[in-house]
Amino acid sequence: MGETKTTNTTDGRGQTAVLVAVMNDRQDETQVTEYLDELEFLAETAGVRTLKRFVQRLANPNSRTFVGEGKLAEIAAYVEENEVDFVIFDDELSPSQIRNLDKVFSRKIYDRTSLILEIFAQRATTAYAKTQVELAQCQYLLPRLTGMWTHLERQRGGTGTRGGAGEREIETDRRIVRDRISRLKEQLKKIDKQMAVQRSNRGQLVRVALVGYTNVGKSTIMNLISKSEVFAENKLFATLDTTVRKVVLDNLPFLLSDTVGFIRKLPHQLVESFKSTLDEVREADLLLHVVDISHPNFEEQIAVVKETLQEIGAGEKPVFLIFNKIDAYSFIQKDEDDLTPATKKNMTLDELKNSWIAKANTPCIFISARERINIDKLRKDLYGMVREIHAGRYPFNNFLY
Repeated sequence: MGETKTTNTTDGRGQTAVLVAVMNDRQDETQVTEYLDELEFLAETAGVRTLKRFVQRLANPNSRTFVGEGKLAEIAAYVEENEVDFVIFDDELSPSQIRNLDKVFSRKIYDRTSLILEIFAQRATTAYAKTQVELAQCQYLLPRLTGMWTHLERQRGGTGTRGGAGEREIETDRRIVRDRISRLKEQLKKIDKQMAVQRSNRGQLVRVALVGYTNVGKSTIMNLISKSEVFAENKLFATLDTTVRKVVLDNLPFLLSDTVGFIRKLPHQLVESFKSTLDEVREADLLLHVVDISHPNFEEQIAVVKETLQEIGAGEKPVFLIFNKIDAYSFIQKDEDDLTPATKKNMTLDELKNSWIAKANTPCIFISARERINIDKLRKDLYGMVREIHAGRYPFNNFLY
């Protein structure tokens, strides 16, 4: 049995989309709604307004068309009637699914992976970031060429054509994409060497890296600690290029880097192509893991970040857990006659603090970067951790100067 939800039906300019998700037996409506909220935020970041959500309960996504035939017909009718520009699916689509869906919709189809890649492409400003994103896009595109354009199925014949008579256009396009991937990898190798030299030239200063889910306030915290202006915006993936600043707390200098935010189902193509950007995390002496405590599923976001850190080889680094946005935290007060067990939603901020301080295996702090709450303690705690690392590296010289 399927369900739909209209999120925004007001007329307005700009491109529009519908979102499509499958709810399996292991998920509940709250979880699927949260996933679609994030997908809608991704669409909004890409400049697309969501008109409607379509959710179907299935044990597994349909191998041919992701959703069942009845739901597919319902979505197609809505898309045509409302002249929707995009159909966005909350999971990665296989090449065959894209090919089948292309026959149903006369609209551009995105899955979660291609939408994230599109956002990265929009937000990349430096040549390095643009090269990384293009490589990820090419790696995503290569196995899906048959589903992207129908003209690729035609035969290319006659003499004088590249590759000889009868070569399919699809093979020509595949070769073009493969050649482009090779060139992009070579470009990145050169830039990686340059960045490795830059990192080695920074000497033996202690390195600290900000990590966390996207849009949790890492850049804002960097601005507060380093007293510099790094671009910060309430949008997903506001930071693509790693920013490194030399910071001095009292008389103790160290390097602080801000890195790209992680997200659920982060495309592995991006993790691979942003390898050298993530080297700042791999080579850090201390990770500042920033968490948006006002988010209803912040614990799941913590798990996603930990999993991604393991994936890039930084899972064993010392971590300082920074719970941000305490000013936006809210809870549901239980009625006195409500005898049901209290849940996380019913916990006050103090109760949540005590809970995390008791169970966290790492030091943690609760702050509001926007309201400047507890920032002095953050600097003091960070100073103590960096000093300890520095003293271990230079046992007979507590300070560089």
